[in-house]
Amino acid sequence: MDEKPEILDTRLVAKSRLFGIEELHLRFRNGVERTYERLRTPPIAAVMMVPLLDEETVVLIREYGAGTERYELTLPKGAYEHGEDWRDAANRELKEEAGYGARKLTLLKELTLSPGYMGHRIKVVLAENLYEESLPGDEPEELEVVPWKLSELDRLIERDDVTEARVIAALLMTRRLLETR
Repeated sequence: MDEKPEILDTRLVAKSRLFGIEELHLRFRNGVERTYERLRTPPIAAVMMVPLLDEETVVLIREYGAGTERYELTLPKGAYEHGEDWRDAANRELKEEAGYGARKLTLLKELTLSPGYMGHRIKVVLAENLYEESLPGDEPEELEVVPWKLSELDRLIERDDVTEARVIAALLMTRRLLETR
């Protein structure tokens, strides 16, 4: 399955400030043709931090999610500009959203969000040796910072306000990493 489908045609169907909807006409190697739609986003990169206050405590934030129309417990995250180092972006976003900087940043994994519909990727970064420092951010309201014990991770995942798959994956990766140290 190494041979990718041939893209016969692409067409922009709609465009907003943040997204474009593109229609792709594909031919698979068995001759079957299909039309798919995908979200096109500007070529931006993103980082999501798993900030550890200590080996037992992660820093979460409570943030409004327009897609779910409610507040979610999540991890600090944000986009970074072309040419900006992901480490600098991770520290900047961490300071803006959680009020901490990190002396140690470790890339855990790069994730896709929904590869069937979009090409967006996000770097999952473990942030350790935290220190208090805030920067003004672009959030419309102050974010609530919520420390959470990793020993209570299963209880966290069961909560109704923790639904973001990439956040859950990042927390589980972190727990697994810490268990092997």
